[in-house]
Amino acid sequence: MRHFRFSLPLVSVLAAASAASAQPSEPAAAPATQASPEATLAGLFDSLKRERNPDKARGIASQILAEWDDSGSATVNLLMQWATKAANEKRNAAALDFLDQATILKPDYAEVWNRRAGLHFTMGDRRKAMADINQVLIREPRHFGALSGLAGILAENGQDELALKAWQRYLAVYPADRDAQEAAIKLEEKLAGSRT
Repeated sequence: MRHFRFSLPLVSVLAAASAASAQPSEPAAAPATQASPEATLAGLFDSLKRERNPDKARGIASQILAEWDDSGSATVNLLMQWATKAANEKRNAAALDFLDQATILKPDYAEVWNRRAGLHFTMGDRRKAMADINQVLIREPRHFGALSGLAGILAENGQDELALKAWQRYLAVYPADRDAQEAAIKLEEKLAGSRT
């Protein structure tokens, strides 16, 4: 049950991202006053950090996921859609091939590394999942999905102090997430109990 508890945030983030990428996107003419993706994300992260209502924060997090879902490359977006479809059909090797190609085409795109981390996690390869999570966090240190995956894997491996630090980093980005708050509190209590 512990495995499920800590992998749930990663799975839910991946599911939300997969659902968003499964929807075909039609390019629209960008208005001249539209903010850059970086500026949009900065504003959303600022709102997420300040929002205390869990439901409203979840909505902001969904907007961030939607922003992350667009790589800025039609080819990479298509590879991501194919990877999602293959993973949903349990064709993990094909999904991994698509994600590998996307990392080659756009190595600075954090979400492709996150999806690949999730796929490695699903396939049971925690070492590769951790390596890809590291790549995500190099590119996007605020990636709450990667931080929850990191915390879950660390806790699963009995590295509770490091898992707690990962949850604390997560909560610095997304403080209204009740599940993350509970996970951090449980780890704090466990660590406090082991010190006595």
